[in-house]
Amino acid sequence: MSGLIDPSPLQSEEQGSKLITILAGLGVVVIVVGLAVFLLREKPNVATPPPAYVANVKISDLKTSAAENFVGTSVNYVDGTVTNTGDKTLTHAVVRVTFKDSLGQVVQADPLPLHILQNLGPYSDAVDLSTSPLAPGASKPFRLTFEHISAEWNHEYPEVLVIDVSTK
Repeated sequence: MSGLIDPSPLQSEEQGSKLITILAGLGVVVIVVGLAVFLLREKPNVATPPPAYVANVKISDLKTSAAENFVGTSVNYVDGTVTNTGDKTLTHAVVRVTFKDSLGQVVQADPLPLHILQNLGPYSDAVDLSTSPLAPGASKPFRLTFEHISAEWNHEYPEVLVIDVSTK
């Protein structure tokens, strides 16, 4: 009867080896999960400030309009004037156009290259600044085209902010 009350040495060794196996497996799982968390974490986004020349590019005289294209869908335009108040020739600019709802909350924000309106015959065409650079002190009309704007837009003028420029 002593075998029923006191575990035999063989049973103690089996339980000990099972415990060691379980602890070893648990340790491996913890290490693998720790490595996965370390390697798959997102890198922090370091916001790069816009180029200093952005302060020399002024946007004014905003107007919005809409037209129907040949497919029958509505296209929205934001027109305005861009002025280069600096001492370099502006060859490229990117603006962020922010549309808000009736509560003043952002419903859409799009970065777009700035396109200058150029008269080509009887019609105006929007061309990239690299095609028609903006000299120091000069102003030109521009057009931004949107094929979709959120239905929650309050139909007030969007905020147009220059976020990147290239000069020569």
